[in-house]
Amino acid sequence: MLKERLAHSGFVAVVGAPNTGKSTFINTVIGKMSQVVTDPVEIAAQLPSLERIVLVRFLDQTAEMFDRVMKINVYGVFYAHQAAIPHMLKQGWGRCVTITSGARLGATHVVPYGTSKGAVWSFVAALGNAFPKEGVFVNGVEPGRALTEMVVPRFSAEFLANPPVAIGRYSDAEEVAEVVEFLTSERNTYTTGSVWSCKGATG
Repeated sequence: MLKERLAHSGFVAVVGAPNTGKSTFINTVIGKMSQVVTDPVEIAAQLPSLERIVLVRFLDQTAEMFDRVMKINVYGVFYAHQAAIPHMLKQGWGRCVTITSGARLGATHVVPYGTSKGAVWSFVAALGNAFPKEGVFVNGVEPGRALTEMVVPRFSAEFLANPPVAIGRYSDAEEVAEVVEFLTSERNTYTTGSVWSCKGATG
């Protein structure tokens, strides 16, 4: 798991957004973390809430569905960064990483989800320019499908053995964690405002 990988590397991680995308929840978590942890807050790793996405035609999608996805995937990211970055600025160092998705390029049957991930991509690009001189970097990681409990049950063994990606296989979650770990580490001295592809292919 990414959370355990980051913890093993000595980071403090805030992983996941509440299903409501409310600022009160995130501010409470980060506030408690800054009080309990001896070392200052070093990382806000904002992963997507693994909300079940129902494939429905665009004309059957409701404003309520759209609004719910925006609150989770866009507002949640906004609130998490707004809550964590002041702690980072105070200590003069911080690394934020959020996870986006290739659905931003056009996912016909999940228009709200694809739109939200496009917004997250733009958010990272914009906020990455805000505080680099103060030592706070903001980046993203865009993984392809990884062999996790969320993905494996959805496909046949034959499909998983020969998926339609250039590298010829789906990733292990550890391979995505490697990228996140670098972006959140002191080894990252010059990268901000970028979304790193970890998909075994272009696009």
